[in-house]
Amino acid sequence: MRNQILDSIEQKHLKKDNVPQFDVGDTVDVATRIIEGEKERIQTFSGTVIMKKGAGINETFTVRRIVNNEGVERIFPLHSPFISKVLVRRSGESRRAKLFYLRDRVGKAVRLADKQKVTRKEEHEAGSEKAPEPAAVA
Repeated sequence: MRNQILDSIEQKHLKKDNVPQFDVGDTVDVATRIIEGEKERIQTFSGTVIMKKGAGINETFTVRRIVNNEGVERIFPLHSPFISKVLVRRSGESRRAKLFYLRDRVGKAVRLADKQKVTRKEEHEAGSEKAPEPAAVA
């Protein structure tokens, strides 16, 4: 359980409108603001989210990708003002909270299976195929 006083102080520093929704196993593009002297530019880092941890202002996520046959991991604070946006490219199916086993894999073995998305219409149709309910006795 977290301290209520600390939570109330942290509230004004959290992102309110632009909090990205993604899970471990998703392939994301993280757009980071980089300030070089007087100039500011946005650089994207694409990869697979292998870990999320922390809570409140301390919440972070780790993104891993392969560059020149070398694994590169970056840890991003979720509520950092330097992260302009997080775009989810693919949703990967994961049954674990931390995907450290991907560090040992190379090539196509790094890819995760796509998460099956169920729409409201499909959900409704699946519910209507059930057996009819018995009539109420008066």
